[in-house]
Amino acid sequence: MKRILLPAGGALLATGLLAAGMTGAAQADGDVTHDPMAGNTAEAASVASFWIASNGAALRAATQYTWDSNEVRKLVSKGGYTPDGSPGTTAPTGESRPSGNSQNVNLPKTIGKVFFVDGSGKFRWCSATSIQSNYRNLVATAGHCVYDTESNKAVLDNWVFVPGYYQGKAPWGIYVGKQAFTHYDFDAYEDYDRDYAFVTVYNGIHFDGVKQVDRKDFERFTGPKRSWGGRYYILLSKDAGRLGDNVGGQGFAWNQPTGKSVRTFGYPAAPHPDGSRPYSGVTPKHCYGKTTAKALGASWLKIEEHIGLKCAVTPGYDGGPWLLNYNNAKRLGYVNGVTSTFADQDGNDRVDYITSPYFDGETAAVYNAAKNVWSGKIVGPNGELYK
Repeated sequence: MKRILLPAGGALLATGLLAAGMTGAAQADGDVTHDPMAGNTAEAASVASFWIASNGAALRAATQYTWDSNEVRKLVSKGGYTPDGSPGTTAPTGESRPSGNSQNVNLPKTIGKVFFVDGSGKFRWCSATSIQSNYRNLVATAGHCVYDTESNKAVLDNWVFVPGYYQGKAPWGIYVGKQAFTHYDFDAYEDYDRDYAFVTVYNGIHFDGVKQVDRKDFERFTGPKRSWGGRYYILLSKDAGRLGDNVGGQGFAWNQPTGKSVRTFGYPAAPHPDGSRPYSGVTPKHCYGKTTAKALGASWLKIEEHIGLKCAVTPGYDGGPWLLNYNNAKRLGYVNGVTSTFADQDGNDRVDYITSPYFDGETAAVYNAAKNVWSGKIVGPNGELYK
């Protein structure tokens, strides 16, 4: 078992590791920007233990990360969007699950929440999904759920993905972000026409409890020079395997015509602008309909060419996937958008529309750059820190 040392009271022993993986200069290759997150296994182990310490207290304390209700406004039609090339798709990966005669929507196993610490130090979350990649290690979500638009740092701190998250539990493990990919225009200019991101994640970690350590164990994992200050504890963990092997991965589609039906998923939580709160954020919800044929614009977020969908969900849903050709039996489709903004089109102070960036060839370039990047394990087969 991998042993992650914690001082009495639940705070991490080496707190400097928590933010260390979130720093580093962004690199750009044409339209693609990539930024380091947890850069090595020690940093990744500290990030994972931050969220799971005290029986997942930080996970349960997190709240949805998105706009103030004053930002929920009416969007303006800007005319049709022109694809920049031929339509394309990448097939999903996952196993077929019979749906029987049920008329209910089978929720995809791939969806979950991404958790992070924002620029003001608050514990936050967004919606997200596992997406197909060569190493089965990739997450798709909104750019504002990865990149810090409120401070001068690049990516948000202590970033993890928890598929199937439910009230502090991580049934398929916690997956720590290793490297983030987005469009240069979002990273440099916060252009919400490019509000999407793809994040490579390490193999997941399962935690199997906590035990107190003696001084010998303490010195073995911290070195003899660190002073022995009293009671310390260790988190016992094991490798959970690759994300895509555990939950599958949605396909990817770009340059698709609008007006097609999509099914969207996410965890709405915030109140409507009128103060009503129909959602708790505990369980995922879904919407179904055809995307708008006209692009939608919002000058206050530099948006000129979003696509929209009638959907009365609230913030917390942002980052969740828009799935084209969703197969209810297989629970798989093609990610053709991610929820970015919320709108009140009829002026009654309730969200009735959600929007997504249009996925074009430049989106495909960001995705293709991310899908070919290996990330690896945090802990080895016997729980040791993987080198």
